[in-house]
Amino acid sequence: MNQDSRLAEKNNEVRGVLLLLACGSFVSGVTIRVGETLLPKMSQEFSVSVGEAAIIITAFTFAYGFFQLIHGPLGDRFGKVRMICLMLGASALGCLGCAMSHSLHELAAYRFATGMTAGAIIPLSFAFLGDNVAIEERQHVLARFVSGTMLGQAAGPLIGGLFSDFLGWRAIFLVLGAALALMSLVLAKNAWSRAEPQGQTLTGVKDLLSRYVYLLRKPRVRLVVLVAGIEGFLFFGAFSYIGAYLIFEFDLSYTVVGMVIAGNAAGGIAYGFFVRHLIKRLGLRGLVTGGGIVMLLCYLGLSIAPVWWLCVPFVIMSGFGFYMLHNTLQTQATEMAPEARGSAVSSFAFSMFLSQALGVWLAGCIVGRFGYAPIFVASGIGLLALARWFARRVEMKRVAAQ
Repeated sequence: MNQDSRLAEKNNEVRGVLLLLACGSFVSGVTIRVGETLLPKMSQEFSVSVGEAAIIITAFTFAYGFFQLIHGPLGDRFGKVRMICLMLGASALGCLGCAMSHSLHELAAYRFATGMTAGAIIPLSFAFLGDNVAIEERQHVLARFVSGTMLGQAAGPLIGGLFSDFLGWRAIFLVLGAALALMSLVLAKNAWSRAEPQGQTLTGVKDLLSRYVYLLRKPRVRLVVLVAGIEGFLFFGAFSYIGAYLIFEFDLSYTVVGMVIAGNAAGGIAYGFFVRHLIKRLGLRGLVTGGGIVMLLCYLGLSIAPVWWLCVPFVIMSGFGFYMLHNTLQTQATEMAPEARGSAVSSFAFSMFLSQALGVWLAGCIVGRFGYAPIFVASGIGLLALARWFARRVEMKRVAAQ
């Protein structure tokens, strides 16, 4: 077999694995976003405020972020695909526990367990993609790959709304558990034995900490991780309450709210189709700044919309604007430390999701006292400021990567 044939065979194998990982990321995306539509339902079910019910989001996102510190090095050591297979199966058990919960705190505990395991799936998929796709093509391929996650995040609120109205919230977690278990088995059957570069054995907490100390000594890692954390805090701290805002402000059904929130992911998917043209037209600096402007306009629009249907285009475009910034960050994350790619991408996700958990908690405190509009306005202004600050640095970092 000549070199071209071997290369073509390898590319076909990588594409096959990426397709399966995209399917797993779809189910993971549903798991991530399903909680937002459920907040009003949990508030009524357990007789608590919406801010208190948000513990099901805070618990999930905190665990999702914190355990990245473990998933990344384990993926580097034992293989990213193998870790994803195992964590898909473990997430299925967490969803089963959610379905059987009898109190809000029990549900939050199982959501914590689900986030702890589901956190490996998307970041390690990104790291696998980084190992196998050249940097020149990576942002385009990554944007298309993320469409699987975006479809899941679009389906999450919609599924949450439909099930809440017609089948009950417990059925959501039973279906999710079955889907996660199925993906674990399919991926294991088709990709478990695939050879991957393996890193140094971790012998304890000291080795784990030293790996992240090594990463944080790199200026590029510090920049990307910091921006990801602020982005997650600002964007999702506000976005997590859009469902409750639509229900309590406009008295919509859970199904309609789920469809509206799904528009955010639809905007992200649309970005994936236009990303190559946008980069060519705007450059990375213009892409990032444009994302900040779009997010500001969308959050301002949400805060003043007099009727619910005017919120729809703002929610859709918020997803488009978010990925103009976030996809650039994702691409930077896959190349900021190629020698420890799993750990590097996991540190990126750790920062984003831990900050997201903090943002949801703080926003819940503010919503209870001042309503939803201040959260939307403050997040929009903060995101534009962040995008402009990062845009002044992203061109330099891109050149350094080449």
